[in-house]
Amino acid sequence: MTDALDLTLAQKVLAAQPFSNLLGARLVAFGDGEATLELDIRDDLRQQNGFLHGGVLAYAADNTLTFAAGTVVGARLLTAGFTIDYLRPAEGTLLRAHAQVVRAGRSRVVCRCDLSVVDGAGKVTLCAVAQGTIAVPEPARGN
Repeated sequence: MTDALDLTLAQKVLAAQPFSNLLGARLVAFGDGEATLELDIRDDLRQQNGFLHGGVLAYAADNTLTFAAGTVVGARLLTAGFTIDYLRPAEGTLLRAHAQVVRAGRSRVVCRCDLSVVDGAGKVTLCAVAQGTIAVPEPARGN
């Protein structure tokens, strides 16, 4: 396995992602097989009924699953695939995605993620769950 990242380096990786910057995503916890990403729910991230758009939830799951895998196998990762189940409409002021590694192998890492919204009073509501497989690519030849 490669050297695991630390929170500061992982935050730099997130900051290098233009789409993450557009959404205002923040990596708030990272280590020991787990990662937590948060973003403020803004009006421009909502769908026509006023709920947080499912694409934003899927983005948060995808990125948080991959960051959780990075805590155990390092930075060189790619999402191989994930599934997401939307449990209820996402209404609140903050989206929090928390992922953890289920199993880490040499070439694949399986993770799961809970996506919750936090309202203005601090009430946390689970709104979606995801599971994903993260690929650890072979090093480029000559490296």
